[in-house]
Amino acid sequence: MNKTLFLHQQKTAIGIVGIAERGGCVTNLFFQSYAVPQDAELRETALITEAFRQLNSYFEGKLKEFSLPLAPSGTPFMLHVWNNLCAIPYGTTVSYKDIAAVCGNPQACRAVGMANNRNPIPVFIPCHRVVGSNGILTGYRGGLGLKKQLIELERKYR
Repeated sequence: MNKTLFLHQQKTAIGIVGIAERGGCVTNLFFQSYAVPQDAELRETALITEAFRQLNSYFEGKLKEFSLPLAPSGTPFMLHVWNNLCAIPYGTTVSYKDIAAVCGNPQACRAVGMANNRNPIPVFIPCHRVVGSNGILTGYRGGLGLKKQLIELERKYR
């Protein structure tokens, strides 16, 4: 299995995005403002091409569920949170407390928030669908403006 990290950047509806893959799985999505790994080999692979195709279809409201092999790197708890984020239906939002409860610890809201913050594959793992318990938008790696844009896009095409 190839352990090289391949990366390709492309202009999308939300600006320049970088998608990385290693060993046949998407490992990262980088927003324009994020530095990409120095050890990445700049090359567009078949998987990265497909990931951009799906991402652009999502931005056009044509795709509501991604079908990509994902391999985020994190702690067992983070992986558990990210897996549960993927179950949040398109066009809906849930609270950090809801995700904490699904993960088996309703008091782990802050830990869920930290896992969201460290999600290496935003959009594909839809951490933007998680909001405060009062419905208020809180933190997002790409900024609150982008989080709002993604939520509104999904509600528009729901």
